[in-house]
Amino acid sequence: MGKRDGDGGGDSAGTGRADGAGTSGGEPSEGRGAAAPAPGLTRRRALWIGGGGAAAAGVAALVASGEPARWWWLLPGNEKPRTSGVVDFRGAQWIAASPENYRRADRPADYGIDRVVIHVVQGSYGTALDVFQDPYHEAAAHYVVRKDGHIAQMIRELDVAFHAGNRGYNERSVGIEHEGYVDRPESFTAAMYASSARLTAGICRHYGFPADREHIVGHGEVPGTDHTDPGKHWDWDRYLGLVRAELRRPVQKPPHPGGRGNGGAQAPTGAPGTPGTFGTPGATPAPEHRGATR
Repeated sequence: MGKRDGDGGGDSAGTGRADGAGTSGGEPSEGRGAAAPAPGLTRRRALWIGGGGAAAAGVAALVASGEPARWWWLLPGNEKPRTSGVVDFRGAQWIAASPENYRRADRPADYGIDRVVIHVVQGSYGTALDVFQDPYHEAAAHYVVRKDGHIAQMIRELDVAFHAGNRGYNERSVGIEHEGYVDRPESFTAAMYASSARLTAGICRHYGFPADREHIVGHGEVPGTDHTDPGKHWDWDRYLGLVRAELRRPVQKPPHPGGRGNGGAQAPTGAPGTPGTFGTPGATPAPEHRGATR
């Protein structure tokens, strides 16, 4: 993943704070060449305090375009209710990422979601959990999929994860990290493909975008990234076939009761998401994942 919104690019998991094979996160559009707000002033507050007459002049245009609803959620202090320990995907286990590795938001009210970005850790499931809980990693994905199909959710879909190495993509996408290595085809098991496809299908259905290669992309396809994951061994035809098959199934009940919005589905009980619980204590990320953009 990479650095925070505006700090360069990288990867979310794998190697450090950038993206190469894994998650980069950062958002280079903020921080390079753009004037930074005054100390103690958030970007949102700067937009509204400094807007003055310009904001007043734009009210009519906003009303006509339907933008007021979006800007309401961008205002400081306006936030959707949260419930601790809930997940957006039924069956996922909640293991919280460090708050330094994502930005709180109110998606899709403030930023529409129309992309899924596929990542590969360049390491183990445990390594991904460890680095996403490390505040100095500065990157993380919303989900991590283990080779046996188990899914951990580390960031709510409401929020902007620093995973893609491109600010715009971070704001519009959900990032899914997969255990394994880009150069080892055996990393991508049938259980992993099936579980990840169910997750992606649910995201496509909920946010209303098609399951195609324009909207479901690899990290290496994100503009400006230096990552290559999921790599040539990721079977896109197989994966999209599984996603589309899931979408053809009749929905007998809401796929994510309480999730993806206010509240959330209760996460299953299990081992707490503390560093080292699922991986080797003190495990370091692979070099390709250092440096993610926000």
